[in-house]
Amino acid sequence: MNQINKPSPILALLIAGALSLAGCGAAGPVEEPPLAGAAIGGDFALSNSAGQTVRWGDFAGKYRIVYFGYAFCPDVCPTDMQRVAQGLKVLKGQDPAKAAMITPLFITIDPERDTQKVVGEFAAAFSPDIIGLTGTPEQIAAAAKAFKVYYAKGEPVEGGGYLVDHTNITYLFGPDGEPLATLPTDKGADAIAAELDRWVK
Repeated sequence: MNQINKPSPILALLIAGALSLAGCGAAGPVEEPPLAGAAIGGDFALSNSAGQTVRWGDFAGKYRIVYFGYAFCPDVCPTDMQRVAQGLKVLKGQDPAKAAMITPLFITIDPERDTQKVVGEFAAAFSPDIIGLTGTPEQIAAAAKAFKVYYAKGEPVEGGGYLVDHTNITYLFGPDGEPLATLPTDKGADAIAAELDRWVK
C-alpha cells in the first residue's frame, strides 16, 4: 500500500499548536475545536464534474468536509469516502437539519487521470452529495498547499499505471471556512457522525 496514513510534519505542528492554544483559557463553557486557529484552508479555483469553476468561497455558510485523494486509489481513498458517506447518512438519520448544513468535497491529487468525469463518477459512487473536484496540476498543487496536504506520484505498478503517495486526512471546516477538526475515518461511520454532531451547530 502506497498511502501515508498520518499528517505531514507541517500539519502535525499546526495541529499541536492549535491544541495548545485551545488549552489556554479553557475554563469557559465553550469547547474550542481542535484545529481552531490553524492555518489550514484557503481559496482555490477548481472544476466540478460539469466543468464549472468552483471556489472555496462558493460554500460560504456551509460546513465543509474536505478530503484529498484520487479515484484510482486501490484501498484507502474509497474506504475513507465510503465511511464519510456512511457517517453523513447516520447523522442525517439522527439530525437531518445538521446533515443538510454540510457539504462534502473530494479533491483529486491525480489530475493527470482524474478528469472532470472521473472525479464526478467516483464521488457519486459513494453519495450524490459529495462534490468531486479536479483541475490543472498547478491548481491542484496550490489547493493541496493551502490545505497542508502532501502528495507525490509513486513508482509504476505491475500491469501499468501508478500509485500516488498522499496524506489521507479528512478535514471539517466551519461556515466561515475556518478549520474545526479532523474526522476519525479509521473508526467508522458512527464515530464520524458523532464528531460531526459535536461541531456542527
